[in-house]
Amino acid sequence: MNAVVLAELNIRHTRLHMPTRRVAIDPSYLPTSIGSPGPDLITAVSTEFIRRIDKTKYKEIENLITSISDESLEIPSIHLQHRLQSDTHGLDRSRHRVIDDGAGIIVEIDVHALPETQVLGILIAISQISRPDRDPYLKALRKAMKRRGAQTRGLRIRLLEQGVAGERPGRASPAEAVAGSGAGDRFGLSDHDQQRWIGVDAELRWAMEVLGMSPDSKIDRKEIQRRYRRLLRTAHPDHGGDLEGAADRIARLGDARSLLLSNI
Repeated sequence: MNAVVLAELNIRHTRLHMPTRRVAIDPSYLPTSIGSPGPDLITAVSTEFIRRIDKTKYKEIENLITSISDESLEIPSIHLQHRLQSDTHGLDRSRHRVIDDGAGIIVEIDVHALPETQVLGILIAISQISRPDRDPYLKALRKAMKRRGAQTRGLRIRLLEQGVAGERPGRASPAEAVAGSGAGDRFGLSDHDQQRWIGVDAELRWAMEVLGMSPDSKIDRKEIQRRYRRLLRTAHPDHGGDLEGAADRIARLGDARSLLLSNI
């Protein structure tokens, strides 16, 4: 049967290899009805990442939680050495969900990004919920801060260490049912294709896929430049590419080329 999405949080952030640090959020599904699974999602995700953050940063996080009890986070602004913004152009995406796969409730946590980006994304998301409906989410976040590493009992956690393949950056979509229950089905790839990518760093894999490479592709300067130039011509509106989204496509190609060249 199709898995049903009960809650979803989409956090946008700079990719790991980039020197800048930026955070935004995409449309997400955080229900506010009594007993909804949204706060469970926030509890699980924030607990997972708070324990990965240096303890010297906890005080600033606690101050931010207090601040959004009554106010929204100012956008743009700087917190935890990251720029909070609305623009998602060229940013990577981490997707966290609560799903019912027919066998029970599962919390999927995408763990491929820096922990600070995820906690800041949670703070932005909560601050954008109407004030009367924020309390359950604020309690969930405070609970995670208090526990600092101990996951909530009763939640089945599935960690997505390679992120959500083929969906980043710039391709976030509204919460929707996801076909299949196996890893290959979830990511839109066969189990065989997933196996071929085992051992390849998530960032390197993203860059290779952007330039149309396979796990077995030879990575050398000449090949990277050849693929980049060919795809750039295809993406550019002056050469027949769609005008809509052109800047994002060109930025992806440039970032992918830079990452691969830095790994030679």
